[in-house]
Amino acid sequence: MESALQKQYVEFGIGQEHYAVPISGVHEIIRMQEITEVPNGRYYVKGIINLRGKIVPVLSLRVLLDLPETADTKHTRILVVHHQEEALGVIVDKVNKVTTFSDIQPAPDSIAGISGSFFNGVGFSAEELVGILKLDEILLRD
Repeated sequence: MESALQKQYVEFGIGQEHYAVPISGVHEIIRMQEITEVPNGRYYVKGIINLRGKIVPVLSLRVLLDLPETADTKHTRILVVHHQEEALGVIVDKVNKVTTFSDIQPAPDSIAGISGSFFNGVGFSAEELVGILKLDEILLRD
């Protein structure tokens, strides 16, 4: 069994902040594409995409984290993740790399204005501190 320090993470950016999720929960990373809006959807649901014949709901991680929305760029990506046995797309500003952390510390009460309960901890890499998200916790909040 892997320890937390040996696990690999997908590190991504939202604004100037760096976040990561365990790579084991990420199905794939795709470029931003046309999203079909769904009427009467939840405020954070951007719509749906057709991913090789499978309909995948797409959510804005910015909105889920109570951050202001911005225009998509050429770096904007959709992380297709597993959540409660279904695929969900999560929009992020950019994907930085797949990484491991030399040290992981418990999350403080708040990180960049976001509740510490949404984090598994803070990873230390050579360049910066990275908030390790509890994606299931964020996706289940309402």
